Amino acid sequence: MKFISVLVALTLSATMPTLANDQTAADAPPSRSKQEILQSLAKRLNENGGGGIIMTEEERRVALANTHLMAPVRTMAPSNNVYPLITDLSPEIADIEYVFEGETFTVGSFLKRHELMGFLVVEGDTIRLEHYASDHGSEVRWNTFSVSKSVTSMLIGAAILDGYIDSVDQTIDTYLPRMRGSHYGAITIHQALQMSSGIRWNEGYDDPDSDIANAALKGGVALTDYLITLPQLHEPGTKFNYNTAETNLLGEVLRSAIGNNATEYLNAKLWQPFGMEHEGNWALGAPFGRETGGCCMNMTLRDYARVGLFAKHDGVLPSGQRILPEGWMTTSTTPSSAYPGYGYQWWLYEDGAYSASGLFGQAIFVKPNADLVIAVHSNGPASSSTSIYGKHLYVVLQALGKHYSTGR
Repeated sequence: MKFISVLVALTLSATMPTLANDQTAADAPPSRSKQEILQSLAKRLNENGGGGIIMTEEERRVALANTHLMAPVRTMAPSNNVYPLITDLSPEIADIEYVFEGETFTVGSFLKRHELMGFLVVEGDTIRLEHYASDHGSEVRWNTFSVSKSVTSMLIGAAILDGYIDSVDQTIDTYLPRMRGSHYGAITIHQALQMSSGIRWNEGYDDPDSDIANAALKGGVALTDYLITLPQLHEPGTKFNYNTAETNLLGEVLRSAIGNNATEYLNAKLWQPFGMEHEGNWALGAPFGRETGGCCMNMTLRDYARVGLFAKHDGVLPSGQRILPEGWMTTSTTPSSAYPGYGYQWWLYEDGAYSASGLFGQAIFVKPNADLVIAVHSNGPASSSTSIYGKHLYVVLQALGKHYSTGR
């Protein structure tokens, strides 16, 4: 079976219908059992020769929580020294209002949306709100999709501090000599981090012939062979174009530099020493294959939040040991010259806030000056930037950021 096709199929389900703007009904768990849905998906994949299939919203609710049953993964074990989160809930959060397209909503009404699977608000180290859909929970691992990009960015920073990578100003072909002579070989790590290579790429999730559909989870030689065929459209560093392949390429650079797989490096630099509570995993393109830098780490909602806390702490462990170069997160969240809303694989918002964002509405929202991290599991439409649900989500996140900033 082509395991890659399972996750590509998830991206192609972007056109499935969702509730309209005013339909904030309670969550809608699957009408079939987890086993029935997984058996149905397996049957359809087999009948389709392992090719891509379209998943319904109901099927995604199960598939996104069970990547380890749908594709090969590498696993990160729970830490023996869990980063503690204190629970002191603030029920008044539900009454916080926000305005979307001229209409007033509350955080409480947003929590009732059927697309929302989990929502966690952490102020300092204290949980102020923790909400799950009825078929979700605190121990459920959920696919992060492009939230993984922000983690890969931090692993590049860790590799620089460790001395495996000299500088973000080095070219890609320094670590991937097979790309010498190509457009991609000549761009810098810095330009790849900011997705400003200027090389043509189509990230159209609903287009079966797009670059993302053809190369979403390629790795190794297959990835580089694909990328060296793409033409240069703009001067490097001048034009932002959201491009999963560039983060996948950073994953190749990382593996080449450290001489190890990315999961083990994540486990050693962040997962174990920062104190992740639950088992996590990273999907592979094939059995015993490679992780893609741009996708598909799977972790619980609280461990999503701990990734945000690690970023908020500028990569310093509870022990005081520094994992990221000093000021790395400040640099990572500085607007690029190509696009002010993007840094080193982080989306940037007003008043110093930034977020890791993933397909179907995954998010880790960090607002350092409010000492705030918000983690979100979602099963929304594919694009979090254009869907009604996604637009609601980011207005809610910024409303909460403003609330906690004002209260400090």
